[in-house]
Amino acid sequence: MTLLAVPNTSLSLTMGRLPGRAPALTGVMAIAAAGLLTLFLGSGLATWVVVAVVFHLLGITGWSAMVENRRAATDRLVTGLVWSAFGIALVPLVSLIWTVISKGAPHINSTFLTFSAFRTSLDQPVGIYHAITGTLVITLCAAVISLPIGIFTAIYLVEYGAGNRLARAITFLVDVMTGIPSIVAGLFAFAMFTAFFGAGYRAGVGGAVALSLLMIPIVVRSTEEMLRLVPGELREAAYALGTPKWRTITKVVLRTALGGIVTGVTLATARVIGETAPLLLIAGLTTRTNLNPLEGFMTTLPVFVYSQFQKGTPADFDLAWGAALVLVFMVLLLNIAARVIGRIFAPRTGR
Repeated sequence: MTLLAVPNTSLSLTMGRLPGRAPALTGVMAIAAAGLLTLFLGSGLATWVVVAVVFHLLGITGWSAMVENRRAATDRLVTGLVWSAFGIALVPLVSLIWTVISKGAPHINSTFLTFSAFRTSLDQPVGIYHAITGTLVITLCAAVISLPIGIFTAIYLVEYGAGNRLARAITFLVDVMTGIPSIVAGLFAFAMFTAFFGAGYRAGVGGAVALSLLMIPIVVRSTEEMLRLVPGELREAAYALGTPKWRTITKVVLRTALGGIVTGVTLATARVIGETAPLLLIAGLTTRTNLNPLEGFMTTLPVFVYSQFQKGTPADFDLAWGAALVLVFMVLLLNIAARVIGRIFAPRTGR
């Protein structure tokens, strides 16, 4: 009895793969080729970058198609396009941050932060203390107005009014308010305070009311989405233990969604802290420090920046860039604080 001889052939179950350094090698070659081409054409840096990206995408895709397969080549092409879109999105952000820092940082000092623009003598330095305090007071008042209204409205929409006619009407109105131009909110606050207190009334509380109209829709929508993400099993477990609905909402639902709610509130605050048009109408412009939101003109950082650019002198431009950098730094601190608070109060997962 003879056995048939089986040929010693090995079948590869995997296709060929490019080396791990393939994207880097292709990128270097693309940069070099694009540099030679742009040098020959006499183009600038922007053209060099665009041509290098195109060469890199074509190179890595073609190389992958030859060594790997069509599916892998398509995957590398789409990955490259995604990274290219990410880089394009970063360009204006990095440019903005670099411009604000480079133009504003040289003017930041203790005098700039502790003196107001009101001068009692010709040699007195000018600062933005009055604008910083005005921004903090008006934003705090707007948050005090907006947060209870926005959070309680979201609780009603999710926990009590699911599917009824009033809830649908509120949702529609909130969606409409989301797209309201800021100048319309300022006109509303101006008309309301003029009707109650007469023509010529200007105060920080009017600016807070205008900003609250812009904050409330964002708070409602973000809080509503966070509450909907809370699993229904948590509510049912609390009800099964005999917990009243109001206590379930406060102790279970809100505590579970607190991190997301804080993030939404932060986004709403960052949305309004840079508003200018409504505050010009109702809060006004002053060089003095005013800590009373119920009486007198009150200046915020965006309004101060606008007014300084309107003057048009180099010294005024320096003040405007410094104030813009301080405003960006305040928004950054606000976002960091929100992340810290969200992590502290986020529910523990047990992992």
